[in-house]
Amino acid sequence: MSSHHAKIHFRHSAGSYADKSYSRDHELHFKGGIVVRASSATGFGGSADAVDPEDAFTGALSSCHMLTFLAVAAIKGFEVAEYVDEAVGTLDKNVDGKMAMTRVVLRPRVSFTGRQPSAEELAMLHERAHKGCFIANSVKTEVLVEPAGA
Repeated sequence: MSSHHAKIHFRHSAGSYADKSYSRDHELHFKGGIVVRASSATGFGGSADAVDPEDAFTGALSSCHMLTFLAVAAIKGFEVAEYVDEAVGTLDKNVDGKMAMTRVVLRPRVSFTGRQPSAEELAMLHERAHKGCFIANSVKTEVLVEPAGA
């Protein structure tokens, strides 16, 4: 078991609560002194140049799949040269009528050095990565993996 931490820091800096024009900007603090500027999505009054929770969620799923993929590929003797994923998350109403991240589509494009996996081996690598991804195993969101050609 391990524990993971994030510190959120918000300070009222602009706008009014009465008319909902207040700033949603805040900071996410992570280990190693990493600070990320964050806000709500622009459709909810946030800043376009900050990370919103929905983008961060989509990124976490994409990152977890990639890291698990790298581990599975290494075990199978494949060396990944480059991995690019342009993941897309969808915020919509769920079956209970509540707003939720209902779907995240991962579109990884992977290139390898040395031995190249067959189409079947590549599909197996993604399937095992999906089944082993800690974040995907933690959410109700539908997570689809649609690999693109290298």
